[in-house]
Amino acid sequence: MARPNTRKDLIDLSRTNYEKILKMVDEVTVDVLSEAGACEHWSIKDILAHLHGWHLMYLRWYEEGMAGEKPEMPASGYTWANTPALNAEIYARYKDEALGEILILLDETHHKVMKIIENHSDEELFTKKKYTWTGTTSLGSYTVSAMSSHYDWAIKQIKTFLKSK
Repeated sequence: MARPNTRKDLIDLSRTNYEKILKMVDEVTVDVLSEAGACEHWSIKDILAHLHGWHLMYLRWYEEGMAGEKPEMPASGYTWANTPALNAEIYARYKDEALGEILILLDETHHKVMKIIENHSDEELFTKKKYTWTGTTSLGSYTVSAMSSHYDWAIKQIKTFLKSK
């Protein structure tokens, strides 16, 4: 499916891709979920933690931005150019967490972001420059990147890894 540009498409694709990820996770053993190599040295569990970490950043951006503040994006001390270092920090933060805990955290943040999507209109989500904090882009663009598109990336990483098993 193309990159969503309506609220309905964003909800549908985010929900569909999230359910695909959960189904893939349900179909393999805990050992496989924790095995390195799904994305370089990351395991599937690490990919799930990565998604959660980006949800948390999105939620912070949204909260601060909607309160009239200018959120540091992607995170304090990082620029978009050095997201690999930020991703490494997310990995380090969650690498020792149990799979069950990662799944709970991911589910919580997934539902929080879904609630944001559901509470906005197409215009609010996809009008560029609607909110000062989103700069020249739209709230929806950030949301697509944090949700459906990021899930699509995760699905591809996991599928490729599982095919090698």
